[in-house]
Amino acid sequence: MVFGLSSKKKKQVGAKIPNDLSSFWMPFTPQKGYKANPRSIRAAKGMYYTSEDGRTLLDSCSGLWCTNLGHNHPKVVEAIQKQAAELDYAPNFQYSHSVAFEAANRLCAELPGDIDHVFFSNSGSEAVDTALKIVLAYFRAIGKPQKNILVGRRRNYNGVGFGGISVGGITYMRDVYRNALLPNTAHIVDTYNQEKQAYSKGQPEWGAHLADDLLDQIYLNGAENVACVIVEPVAGSTGILPPPKGYLERLREICDEHDILLIFDEVITAWGRLGYASAAEYFGVMPDIITSAKGINNGAVPLGATFVRKHIYEGFMNGPEHIIELLHGYTYSGHPLACAAAIATIEAANEEGLYERGRNLTPIWEDALHSLKGTRHVIDIRNIGLMGGVEIDLGDRPKDEMSRTLEAFDRLFFEKDLTLRFTNDVLEFCPALIASEEEIEQIVTRVRDILEDID
Repeated sequence: MVFGLSSKKKKQVGAKIPNDLSSFWMPFTPQKGYKANPRSIRAAKGMYYTSEDGRTLLDSCSGLWCTNLGHNHPKVVEAIQKQAAELDYAPNFQYSHSVAFEAANRLCAELPGDIDHVFFSNSGSEAVDTALKIVLAYFRAIGKPQKNILVGRRRNYNGVGFGGISVGGITYMRDVYRNALLPNTAHIVDTYNQEKQAYSKGQPEWGAHLADDLLDQIYLNGAENVACVIVEPVAGSTGILPPPKGYLERLREICDEHDILLIFDEVITAWGRLGYASAAEYFGVMPDIITSAKGINNGAVPLGATFVRKHIYEGFMNGPEHIIELLHGYTYSGHPLACAAAIATIEAANEEGLYERGRNLTPIWEDALHSLKGTRHVIDIRNIGLMGGVEIDLGDRPKDEMSRTLEAFDRLFFEKDLTLRFTNDVLEFCPALIASEEEIEQIVTRVRDILEDID
C-alpha cells in the first residue's frame, strides 16, 4: 500500500490558514481551555506586549523569566539581524566559528571566581542534563566512577529532560514519568515552611539547618558514592522560595567536606534577576557548576549554557589530543545567532547599568508587593531581587472548576491587561530591569483589584 497526502492535506500545503489553532501542541498548557479562549500575542516592546486584538499588556514576568532588558532591545535585535546576514549557521562539531568563542569568553568573564569554561546548549533543560552528564563523566575521568549518585531537592524545577525530572522535586511531573527516571538519585528536603517564614522579605531567618539534610543522604548512600547536589538558589517555578540565611553557605561546607560538586541551577536567577550576573555573586557562595538560559541573551534566540569551574574542565584534559573528552553535544550548541544575542545582551546590561538598576528597584518592588498583605485570599508573600510570589488560598473549589490562581491569571489578561505566571497556588512575578516605579505600582494595583473580586 502506498501512503501519500490526502486530497484535503494537498489543498492545505502552502496555504495560509489564519486563526487555525489545531496543529500546535502547546507546552504546559491545557489545550482545550486555551483554544476555547486564546490569549494571543502579536508584538512586544520594552515592558509591554500587544495582544492579537490590539490591547497593550503590561508584562510582569519578563516573558517567561527571559527578557530582563525588556522586549525587543534594539542592541540585541541589531546583533541578531547582522549575524543572520553574515553567518546564519555553522556547527561546532570539529570546526567552529568565532562568535561562539567570543560569547563564551564574555559570559565567563561575568561570572565569579574560576568559572572559566562553558558548554552551550539550547535551553535550561538541556543545560541541566549537560551538567549532570559532566558530573558523572568528570568523576569517571579522575578515577572515581563509583561517585554516581545525583542529589536533587524537593520543590526544585530542573527542566523537562529525564535527568532534570529525576533530580527535580515536582511530584506531579515525577509521577507521570516515574517508571523511566534515572536510577541513583536522591532528594533533600525543600526550604519552605509557611509557619516559620510567612511574609518574609528577602531571605527568611529560619531554615539554615535544613541544609544538613544533605548529610543524611551522604550517610545513607556513602560519601564515596555521592557525586553532586543540584539546587535552585531561589526556587522559581514552584513558588519563589528564597533560601534561608546561611543555607547555601552550609551546603557549600558539606560539599567541600565530602568531595561533592555543588550545582546552582540559575536558569531563572542569572543575568540580572537578583541585580547581579549570578545568584552565586549575590549570595557570595561559589558553586562548582552553574546552569543558565532564559536571560542569557534576553530570550531572543534559544540558548542554554553550563558553566564549570577550572578544575572540572581540567579533569577532562589528560588524554591524547585526538580523543574527544566529553561525548556530548547538540546540533545547535553555540548557534551563531544565539551567541551574537548573548554578546549584545551583556553589552547592553553593562552600558545601561541595568544590574545596578535592578538592585535599586528591589526595595521598591519589595514594598509594593508586600502591600498586598491583607488582600482577599492572600496567605503569603515572598520576594528576593526582582522576583516575587503571592500565595493564594485555593479554597475548596471542585477539581473540574477553574482554580483561583488560574481565574486570576485569566482575568488579569483579559480585564486588566496584565501578563504574569502562576503555578498551582502562587502568582509569580519578575518584571524586567527597566521597569518604572509607576509600572510596579500598576502591577500590584491590578492584581489587588482582581483578587478582591474573586469569590
